Amino acid sequence: MKILITGAAGFIGSNLSEYFIDKGHQVVGLDNFATGHRHNIEPLQKFENFTFIEGDIRDLDTCHKAVDGCDYALHQAALGSVPRSIKDPITSNDVNVGGFLNMLVACKDAGVKKMVYAASSSTYGDSEALPKVEDVIGKPLSPYAITKYVNELYADVFYKTYGLDTIGLRYFNVFGRKQDPNGAYAAVIPLFTKKLMSKESPNINGDGTFSRDFTYIDNVIQANEKAMFSTNPEAVNTVFNVAYGDRTNLNQLVDLLRDALAKYDPEIAQIKTTYGEHRIGDIPHSLASIDKAKSLLDYNPKYNIKSGIDEAVKWYWENL
Repeated sequence: MKILITGAAGFIGSNLSEYFIDKGHQVVGLDNFATGHRHNIEPLQKFENFTFIEGDIRDLDTCHKAVDGCDYALHQAALGSVPRSIKDPITSNDVNVGGFLNMLVACKDAGVKKMVYAASSSTYGDSEALPKVEDVIGKPLSPYAITKYVNELYADVFYKTYGLDTIGLRYFNVFGRKQDPNGAYAAVIPLFTKKLMSKESPNINGDGTFSRDFTYIDNVIQANEKAMFSTNPEAVNTVFNVAYGDRTNLNQLVDLLRDALAKYDPEIAQIKTTYGEHRIGDIPHSLASIDKAKSLLDYNPKYNIKSGIDEAVKWYWENL
């Protein structure tokens, strides 16, 4: 198959690109390097079945060019991070909503079989129900969350109005190899890993009791593959939680990271944690029900938090 992967130089996009190249598919990667990195795609450019386009999803012509002749599109490009969206809601909206709409139009015009897109657990907003079930959401708590919910609404309209098959995958705190530990908006696992490797104290926002359903990258790759090639009519034009289905609080997370890294450097086991203020826009707890994905997509995540961290830490130790 010929597959377009937007955000191909980013954390999730580069892992998806590598996986489907290895599977023998033709992969077209699109990225503008706003948050992605050239070093993530450099090893892929030696493969004849990989084509890269440097461009921005905010430009409709670029989207048309990228998706031309593709069977499927895996749309990962976005400006992530709740704090980033609070600081600059306009750019987050331009990329995550305007760019998403461009991709829908381009996929419709190109006649792709299906567009699978990265949705977000942030869509659950202020809903306190646990576990999170796809049909029960609250009010969004950040501009980022609003943009990801609008994606779902647009995808639904394009299915009903134009017949474009779409599936949204609500990612829950994805982590793993190639996730960037640098920058103001680095995710917690690579950030804490880098701190501990540098013998610095990781700083938790709040008291460490906030919890998340941390999801290893290989589980996410599996979900994308299952969604893309699913022939189940009940799976089309809907959204699925992509997670492991278990939650870990931030204090437990630091303990897991310390234990994993101490195998490489025993001194890391003695590093203490520091604490700061809660972050605006953060939800206290997140836990996914993955029953729907198991039932309709045959999704079966292989990595729990501990096995995922062991793999991630090994990669960081060898590559940082």
